[in-house]
Amino acid sequence: MLEWGLNWCISSHANDYLIIHAAVVEKAGHAIILPAPPGSGKSTLCAALVNRGWRLLSDELALIRVSDGKMIPLPRPVSLKNQSIAVIRSYAPNAVFSRPVKDTLKGTIAHMKAPTDSINRATEAASATWVIFPKYQADSTTRLDPLPQSRAFMRVADNAFNYSLLGVRGFETLSALIGHCLCYDFTYSKLDEAMAAFAALPLPADKI
Repeated sequence: MLEWGLNWCISSHANDYLIIHAAVVEKAGHAIILPAPPGSGKSTLCAALVNRGWRLLSDELALIRVSDGKMIPLPRPVSLKNQSIAVIRSYAPNAVFSRPVKDTLKGTIAHMKAPTDSINRATEAASATWVIFPKYQADSTTRLDPLPQSRAFMRVADNAFNYSLLGVRGFETLSALIGHCLCYDFTYSKLDEAMAAFAALPLPADKI
């Protein structure tokens, strides 16, 4: 309930930002936006990345500042559900977890503490370089498929909480964001392969 309340406060009132339902991680000045619906493996992937050197900006809400398009950190605990809890406990044995809470509407939930470095850098904005739509699929090969920016724009808009409320400002903010990013669909089943794929992501021509 506390997590839901925090999300409601931000998504309902923080309208100096375009707010997207997405995880955000960053490394070397380049941020990845990971929009995805529940059950896609977004939080599992996010938790794995931040335990392999990526900085956590957010597991749940991507905040894009309307004034300049920068990504604003919101490094709260990462919410993991059901099998994902054991997966990340095994993958990152030094990570700190809350006590699991059973029998919620989403099953068993536990929260992984945000890395100390991510918390210490909570005032450090980042620029988006990639928009990647992740999907966990058991026994699948790891695939990173290029996605046209026009299609990525529509899918991100569908995942935004206040795109319509912001009107022209929302359109302009999202247009500028997508215009500077490489966009992909990403399917994975093995976290080590996912980490390798993200480490090898190419940079847009204007960021090389």
